[in-house]
Amino acid sequence: MKGWQALFMKEVLRFWKVSFQTIAAPVLTSVLYLLIFGHVLEDRVEVFDGVPYTAFLVPGLVMMSVLQNAFANSSSSLIQSKIMGNLVFLLLTPLSHWSWFWAYTLSAVMRGILVGFGVWVATALFVWQSPVLHLNLLPQHPLWALVFALAGAGMLGALGLIAGLWADKFDQMAAFQNFIIMPMTFLSGVFYSIHSLPSFWLGVSHLNPFFYMIDGFRYGFFGQSDVSPWLSLGIVSAALLLVSALALHLLRIGFKIRG
Repeated sequence: MKGWQALFMKEVLRFWKVSFQTIAAPVLTSVLYLLIFGHVLEDRVEVFDGVPYTAFLVPGLVMMSVLQNAFANSSSSLIQSKIMGNLVFLLLTPLSHWSWFWAYTLSAVMRGILVGFGVWVATALFVWQSPVLHLNLLPQHPLWALVFALAGAGMLGALGLIAGLWADKFDQMAAFQNFIIMPMTFLSGVFYSIHSLPSFWLGVSHLNPFFYMIDGFRYGFFGQSDVSPWLSLGIVSAALLLVSALALHLLRIGFKIRG
């Protein structure tokens, strides 16, 4: 087994051993979002033609869960290792910065996809069994949905690496998540179509790369989106490359992990 594969397996086992917390809990949270927002806003919010609001919520909640959990996996693992002092054992190995990057990012992608799949199954079953909705939430364009899910999880996994390298304590990590990740996620069209926003906030939404991830992923389900899926794919790909390049650079120079 290669070095990066061993580190990858370590990271996967780390979150899998506490799967009730890392996988089941986010699924439950998303189902609660669906129950609350779907019940309150079902007859009050109009989104895509022929798509009930509760069904519209499902892809947004799935992608939100993918993004948040991919970020949480790589960032929490790195900051915990730094604070507990066991990161030194990794520094003693001959692993390259590429090995670190692939192991942490791919494990983050795996956790994000597992949580997203769990959210999709749980929320889709709820929508399908509803006597009012009774919709089949299988993606109309599954390849589009898969591409955006993988690209989004990869970008947030790399961003989690950057946050984990930058933060020296849990308070700094919490600030990064609460003031950057959470606002960008919730202001990305998870719960609404951005065309319902005033012109100022509509313009702001177009500057948010999270919006393009969620909008492109939603296109995979309904064949409808607020912007072209090709535009979304181009912006998400550029953001993924930019964040990955920065994470690789910080790992290469040993930012805040090597004296």
